[in-house]
Amino acid sequence: MSVVTVQLGQCGNQVGQELFDVICDDADQGKGKAYRDASIDRFYNETTNRELVARAVLIDMEPKVINNSLTKATKSGRWRYGDKSHFSQKEGSGNNWANGYCVHGPRHRELVEDLVRREVECCDRLAGIMAIMSVAGGTGSGVGTYVTQCLRDVYPNSFILNHLTWPYGTGEVIVQNYNCVLTLSHLYQLSDVILVHENDVVHRICSQLLNIKHTSFSDINRVIAHQLGSVLQPALTGDSHGVYSRNPLGELVSSLACHPEYKLLSMCTIPQMASSSIAYSAFTWQGLLKHLRQMLISNTKMEEGIDWQVTAPHINPIAPERSRSLRGAGFNTSLANLLILRGKDVYSTETGGFQEPGLYGAWLPSAEALGVWKSPVPFNKYEKSATLLSNSQALLTPLESMAGKAWNMFASRAYIHQYTKFGITEEDFLDSFTSLEQVISSYTQLS
Repeated sequence: MSVVTVQLGQCGNQVGQELFDVICDDADQGKGKAYRDASIDRFYNETTNRELVARAVLIDMEPKVINNSLTKATKSGRWRYGDKSHFSQKEGSGNNWANGYCVHGPRHRELVEDLVRREVECCDRLAGIMAIMSVAGGTGSGVGTYVTQCLRDVYPNSFILNHLTWPYGTGEVIVQNYNCVLTLSHLYQLSDVILVHENDVVHRICSQLLNIKHTSFSDINRVIAHQLGSVLQPALTGDSHGVYSRNPLGELVSSLACHPEYKLLSMCTIPQMASSSIAYSAFTWQGLLKHLRQMLISNTKMEEGIDWQVTAPHINPIAPERSRSLRGAGFNTSLANLLILRGKDVYSTETGGFQEPGLYGAWLPSAEALGVWKSPVPFNKYEKSATLLSNSQALLTPLESMAGKAWNMFASRAYIHQYTKFGITEEDFLDSFTSLEQVISSYTQLS
């Protein structure tokens, strides 16, 4: 089954191009025919002369980034984008969600739907659609939200995953908090699951773990692409009977998004280090999973700075709610987790530490709240690596910060006229704030 990727805006197109590069690199490293075939069928059309064409649609309101993505893909000599799989115009969205959602999106709806339809028709079976976008600017957030709405209308029974790049907390765009509020509140009604990468976190990974002295957006996009690849590349699920997963989006959604009020996913990957250090490092599954588990419960996205003082409570079966109430400050409660292990001796790993009831809310038995995918094929230079996708309270802090800043701006009516002139009313803002506050409240109550 195949995944159609829709790349939206500058960030979405840059991350998408890096992702296809990572996937192609990984599939072509002599990892066996079954692994390569599963990966290629998932993400590329393979022509009669064995040329790989990405199952992707590229959308931006300005041509520069799309042209760069097309050129980089072709120059790689290993894969390319389709000749008629992209759309751009000469006028951007001006970092304004309303301009993208109310003007550019509706104006080009038929053309975009047609581009996606062509890619879907090239799939023997559609596993789902993955939209890659930022939430800070106008095209990624506004057009991205509108396109997601159209895709939900056209493909009501298909899985839709939205990957969002969260802006720096210090600010890239003066109205980024408005754009974030409007995007999330709408996507929560449309998407099956929303996977978030925070620029601040990935920047620290680049500078502190990968030893990149002058971190660029290209470095950040590459790290995001590697983490996404560690999830999306073929793996064996618990009931796969030795056959690589056929529907990664469907199985991801069923593992993690068991309730429509909880759709936000965060991600941790271990190890992450500079290429020059890998040859001098040795990893054991026990050590990797011990660190990853502590990263989960203390809400730390990097190996450095893990708070080992945070511990999971022992759940007394006689008084489980009383036990959960004893969780200490800083504990990150999960609704569900998906653990993805890749590399040598993967079948000998013990994952019981992620099944402890104290890690989870009261809804699901801990055995059902944890999914595990495994692949004996190593990924991204590491002999052993582990990725954890978590539906938990991990994103509460950036959510609350963003909503608070947006509300303060709204209370003083700052920049509201820039949105109302494109058709967004103050009542629309209030509805979005209400929707987002409900999401924050729901995740807060997981404790």
